Amino acid sequence: MKAAAAHVTPISFELGGKNAALVFADADLDAAVAGTAASAFTNSGQICLCTERVYVQREIYDRFVADLAAAAGELVHGRPYDEGTDLGPLSSAEHRDKVLSYSAKAKAKAEADGGLRAGGGVPTFGDERDGGFYVEPTVLTGLAEDHPAVREEIFGPVCHVAPFDTEEQAVALANDSRYGLAATVWTGSVSRAHRVAPRLDVGNAWVNCWNLRDLRTPFGGVKVSGIGREGGTYSLEFFAEPMNVCVKL
Repeated sequence: MKAAAAHVTPISFELGGKNAALVFADADLDAAVAGTAASAFTNSGQICLCTERVYVQREIYDRFVADLAAAAGELVHGRPYDEGTDLGPLSSAEHRDKVLSYSAKAKAKAEADGGLRAGGGVPTFGDERDGGFYVEPTVLTGLAEDHPAVREEIFGPVCHVAPFDTEEQAVALANDSRYGLAATVWTGSVSRAHRVAPRLDVGNAWVNCWNLRDLRTPFGGVKVSGIGREGGTYSLEFFAEPMNVCVKL
């Protein structure tokens, strides 16, 4: 932005995210678990749209955490081109160390009910894959909302799961972030979906799905997740300026 300002150059930013998922008690639990496992761990969490904060209504919280941890444990590490691979490596050793540091910080909070429900380490293979930068899909719970693993973008296969009681609380927790790229709402209630989704401070809100996109629709973030929109005519408009020609008749 500083570089562009000197020349009054237009800018469009699609930046990071600390995306939330809201799972209500009336949701299809199996679909919500599978969808959250996909949104948290696809591409080893190296997608700006990945879910890193999961808020689950208290009535189903314990079961959801257990099922998500089990789903994480069933994912298969491997080379991206190998059949059956669910998780490939991270982009670098430096990035792997960064991602693992959040699990270490969570372990340090174990006495305060924080810690690991799944993952948190490095898988071993006994072959050349041990030279890659793999991280186990990690499920954290029990951390305070100001913990670094809850506040900072990790960009790896790590998510934190916390309970909520009311719809108002769920919305407040989801919006309590400097980021605002995407969110997902899992519910069996159409009316709740229509109430909750528009109240989320994000550029993209999905209901009972994740990363389902028509490339003609607007895409982008709010807050520190970006400026402007991509997609279809929204992308074209960035490169054009409307002109007003006025003729007196």
